[in-house]
Amino acid sequence: MLIEVTGASCHPGCGACCIAPSITSPIPGMPGGKPAGVRCVQLDDAHRCRLFGRPERPAFCAGLQPSPLMCGPAGDGGRHALHYLAQLELLTQPR
Repeated sequence: MLIEVTGASCHPGCGACCIAPSITSPIPGMPGGKPAGVRCVQLDDAHRCRLFGRPERPAFCAGLQPSPLMCGPAGDGGRHALHYLAQLELLTQPR
């Protein structure tokens, strides 16, 4: 099943956006947010966000939209997206 979001689709089984970036706002189950590279507790076993479409979903998460540049090819298990988002994390860290 694909999740359609603003014209681009999440790849099933990816979950990179719930692992790679740091999130500084509270998340249910992670009141201090989460560090980069740590799996969000709201990511289920099928790599779907349990908070998708819910008001308690952090604004950062809602603002991160899938795109071909970020997500890469379908079927790579999220490897491209993990690498891409990890690079963004490094490039946007405060100095």
